[in-house]
Amino acid sequence: MQRILSINTTQHIGEQVKLCGWVNTRRDHGGIIFVDLRDISGIVQVVLKPEIAKDVRPEWVICVEGLVKERPERMVNPKLATGKIEIEAKNLAVLSEAKTLPFEIGKPKEEVNEELRMKYRYLDLRREKMRNNLILRQKSISFVRNFLIKEGFIEVETPILTKSTPEGARDYIVPSRNQAGKFYALPQSPQQYKQLLMVAGLEKYFQIPRCFRDEDPRGDRQPEFTQLDLEMSFVEQEDILNLIERLYMEMIREIAPEKKIMQSPFQRLTHKEAMERYNSDKPDLRKDRSDPNELAFGWVVDFPMFEWKKEENRWDATHHPFTRPQTDDIEEVKKNPDKILAYQYDLVLNGYEIGGGSLRIYRPEMLEAIFEVMGHKKKEIREKFGHMLEAFEYGVPPHGGIAPGIDRFIMILANEPSIREVIAFPKTGDGRDLMMDSPADVRPEQLKELHIKVDKPKK
Repeated sequence: MQRILSINTTQHIGEQVKLCGWVNTRRDHGGIIFVDLRDISGIVQVVLKPEIAKDVRPEWVICVEGLVKERPERMVNPKLATGKIEIEAKNLAVLSEAKTLPFEIGKPKEEVNEELRMKYRYLDLRREKMRNNLILRQKSISFVRNFLIKEGFIEVETPILTKSTPEGARDYIVPSRNQAGKFYALPQSPQQYKQLLMVAGLEKYFQIPRCFRDEDPRGDRQPEFTQLDLEMSFVEQEDILNLIERLYMEMIREIAPEKKIMQSPFQRLTHKEAMERYNSDKPDLRKDRSDPNELAFGWVVDFPMFEWKKEENRWDATHHPFTRPQTDDIEEVKKNPDKILAYQYDLVLNGYEIGGGSLRIYRPEMLEAIFEVMGHKKKEIREKFGHMLEAFEYGVPPHGGIAPGIDRFIMILANEPSIREVIAFPKTGDGRDLMMDSPADVRPEQLKELHIKVDKPKK
């Protein structure tokens, strides 16, 4: 007999079925035992005689064969999708036993220590809420992919092992065994690759990549995260903003129809207006902040091109150095960096920045000028970005793009307080994986192969 999911049992009334899953609860009622059997689709009630039920306990994995029967009217459970039926078990097989869990699956997650939940994440993910968060994430990504393919975008994977370049955050670096003393870097974003794909003539690119930044801990950050990454050629800022608005409005209608988008088209504020009115470049534009189903999307545009880094005594790019300034005058950029605005735009939602993008520099001489304003020497510019400057000498179209974050968006849709609640296996605020116990030491032989010596901090 082939196994079916619990949700499908309602289609088999009067038939024999086979179910497999976990024991969610066990209730003994004298000469009869009730077991709630849980699988990926939900829960179904199984009725067993004591000699069949044996000593099964919560979270044991079992296989049951039995008859699907309608429950008596007074026993119907309207809270369950399968609440009108139950399974009269004929046979039960124990596939796997479980020792006492470190916390109750049915207990609200807020009442369980978060580090304990992360250490036993595979148990935490048995919760219905956590499972639903991952399903919501999958639905969102699937919608995005289908939407963009219909819009003529080409999905392209870019490398994970790349080059360390000064782009803002710290890089995670990876030593090369074959090239002693040299290192790869994990990508902070596919920024340079997607621009090179525009040079390659793909015109409309996207992917849903993993990105890595060695940043200081914060509630809505993780060392690795997922974003939608896209780039378009021969477009203006308005083209990109309109595309993204359509994407999010259609996605909300399909995957979260209970949510209400406050304003369409999305509200737009200049960076100056946002700071003056809200004292934030990611303002919460909701009318009623107590309503979790209200979604207030907005655009913040016209960011300053540069910001002054007092501790480093230099100018830095507000977004990243590939952002196009709102002037073609190189001398003006060099003389008045504090007055230059950028074609930069951030997508905000309910007080969070959920995406950032810009039109890109496509003139190599302007790109060099930007790096010079940021304090880089010509030799360093050529060492770090020579590949980009050379590529731009072979015919590059005007282009721009955006990279909305997947994790923060799903966090808001799921009404969760942290992106850790919508990532299958997240890390702690200080970057530790409590389940895998990483980061961890490696064997001395591995370090020797990589020509690395480690100076451990003194205790």
